Amino acid sequence: MHSVPFVDSHTGGEPTRVILEAPFDLGSGSLAERREIFAAKYDDYRRAFCTEPRASDTTVGALLVPPSDPTCSVGVIYFNNTGYLNMCGHGTIGLVRTLEYLGRLQPGPHRIDTPVGAVGATLHADGRVSIENVAAYRAEKGFVLPVDGLGKIAGDIAWGGNWFFLIENHGLEIALKNRDQLTDYCLRVREALALRSETQKIDHIELLGPSHVADSRNFVLCPGGAYDRSPCGTGTSAKLACLCADGKLSPGQIWRQESVIGTIFEAAYHLDRAGSIIPTITGSAFVNAKGDIVLDEQDPFQFGIS
Repeated sequence: MHSVPFVDSHTGGEPTRVILEAPFDLGSGSLAERREIFAAKYDDYRRAFCTEPRASDTTVGALLVPPSDPTCSVGVIYFNNTGYLNMCGHGTIGLVRTLEYLGRLQPGPHRIDTPVGAVGATLHADGRVSIENVAAYRAEKGFVLPVDGLGKIAGDIAWGGNWFFLIENHGLEIALKNRDQLTDYCLRVREALALRSETQKIDHIELLGPSHVADSRNFVLCPGGAYDRSPCGTGTSAKLACLCADGKLSPGQIWRQESVIGTIFEAAYHLDRAGSIIPTITGSAFVNAKGDIVLDEQDPFQFGIS
């Protein structure tokens, strides 16, 4: 029997579980290389950390590791109930607040190493966190996809740290009361995407609609089949890339993105020297639990219910 310390938080309602000490050795390669080792050799621990009976399908895990980039304060590998993430906006906000709670970070700018590169993170004096994400871009506008039971669906394919298919003309009200219908719609779209070789990389579906309190409201289906309670940091980044490409949002202009449960991220972007879109996402997170995950060899579900 052994234990692994963790701290839980939520960002806009979406949970993050920070694993403070890896109970295995991932070596000293890049974060992308260490993620592959994690997946190949120690995937049982991912299930132990992020699936029942200890967690739910909404939980995103964040494994703290030493950074490979010397300019970074910390390295992190994100994962969930079904696999591994490239980057996670809400998770990074939660990670920063967790490190503040533990006394490891002070207000001010920091850099965090991830499998897709270093991201900036500013901890503000009021507790909010701004994430300067990796470069975002739209790969294709108006991609038409035949979907069983829905007909032909048109949407944009964009990268915001993860791959998204963004759909506006879906005919559904984005409201919590409609979560089953929204989830079914997104699952059908994802199944159709998985059948095409050029779109198999897309694992997040984002539906967008009007908001009474922000610029837009979204419903994001995550790879594990759960919907994002937050406005989704990487999904909001992908949306900024589309807005920029369409000339609908200028550099520095604030975009307020509301989630399906009513929480809000503020977002903006700037262009780097190469002309790439660099999104900044600002939100709030709250630490709500800490403890130890106990792994008991006598427990048939010590590594989760898969």
